[in-house]
Amino acid sequence: MTTIRLHNTKTRRKEDFVPINPDNVRMYVCGPTVYDRAHLGNARPVIVFDVLYRLLRHVYGADHVTYVRNFTDVDDKINARAAESGRSIGDITAETTQWFLDDMAAIGALEPDAMPRATQYIGQMITMIEDLIAKDHAYEKEGHVLFRVRSYAQYGALSGRSVDDMIAGARVEVAPFKEDPMDFVLWKPSSDDLPGWPSPWGRGRPGWHIECSAMAHDLLGTHFDIHGGGNDLMFPHHENEIAQSRCAGHEFANVWMHNEMLQVEGKKMSKSLGNFFTVRDLLDQGVPGEVIRFVMLSTHYRKPMDWTERKREEAAMTLKTWFRSTDGIKPVSPPPPQIIDALSNDINSHLVFSKLHELHSNGDYTALKAGLRLLGFPDAEKLDWFRGDQEMASFDNLTKESGALFPYLVEWQRLRNSRNYVEADALKARIEAIGIKLSIGPAGPNAEPTEAFDPAKLELLK
Repeated sequence: MTTIRLHNTKTRRKEDFVPINPDNVRMYVCGPTVYDRAHLGNARPVIVFDVLYRLLRHVYGADHVTYVRNFTDVDDKINARAAESGRSIGDITAETTQWFLDDMAAIGALEPDAMPRATQYIGQMITMIEDLIAKDHAYEKEGHVLFRVRSYAQYGALSGRSVDDMIAGARVEVAPFKEDPMDFVLWKPSSDDLPGWPSPWGRGRPGWHIECSAMAHDLLGTHFDIHGGGNDLMFPHHENEIAQSRCAGHEFANVWMHNEMLQVEGKKMSKSLGNFFTVRDLLDQGVPGEVIRFVMLSTHYRKPMDWTERKREEAAMTLKTWFRSTDGIKPVSPPPPQIIDALSNDINSHLVFSKLHELHSNGDYTALKAGLRLLGFPDAEKLDWFRGDQEMASFDNLTKESGALFPYLVEWQRLRNSRNYVEADALKARIEAIGIKLSIGPAGPNAEPTEAFDPAKLELLK
């Protein structure tokens, strides 16, 4: 069986991935807070862990992998959006959740096996909080329940910081009801105009961090294989998840994976800089989802990704070439070993693209198509955008008498573009029978005379 090696943030080294149970490989990835469109940076972890999901399914079998990605649908950002828009919270979260699913599908992401929403797991969160209080890892004060950070000796191990260092410059909320500045909220009271649920501590709503621990435990058990997300979540979110889960008696995740952040033209994406845009903005501008996916995967997930117009153009050109070369090719073989090996080396998608370029250069279009499939790219037959600017290659290498051949070459191209492959193949056979070799190159369909070509035989095509 293929050995997958992954960089584990927890141990700070690349390790052989050994699942707890090969028949039930389990992965949890932190999902979006649904109050607006997904911006381009939100797409990076989706694509990265989608590729890992596809690799795990390939190695262990689709029925033996469980992938969970949550929706945070209770949050102060959502409350603020409802207040400013006058719309109900339920309408906003339902709409933005569907937006997210539609946009991620457009960039080729499979839907996870489970997509829990925080509001569906309030009971499990309350149960977990009660357990933490009973074990003296949490306390209630003024309607709030807070996690007692210093009760967990390993706090900070994931991000490599001490508690005292974190206090100096971290995002901590100073409040009179806290025993310690680092203690974080598990439950907080809700006023009548905010979402709330009954609890032993009064009507209220959960803090951000508790939801992922409760949902992961309910859907994946006390001990699972992989937890992923962007490295901006390492502290405080993932650090807090580990602390509360371990103190509740859960082993939690073996492997922690974090993707680096995204920039635009060398600068941090920001509305103030005018370089902030959503996935939907790009799609509406005519950028194909496959191009977005290609650009994202062209940089290794643990390195900062810089979205540039030049990368977008190069991605489109490369994909056009690859799709033209694989259009109509059947059957598709299993992914070639070099593609599997590169992906298994800590999801080295950058290296995978180098291998795909080699396959194309060598004319191994069947293997190229299989590799593209594994990376989550659709078959060329399902797409139209790469066809629009196809041009017939120059036929200067044909004799003057071969002008009569041109209409048949155009017809062959038309049949292929309309996906009428039966008639296209029949016409190709007739053309090649008179000594013309037909192929698909980067510039589109190409025709080259062989030694057997005889212009007099053109009459046979009529």
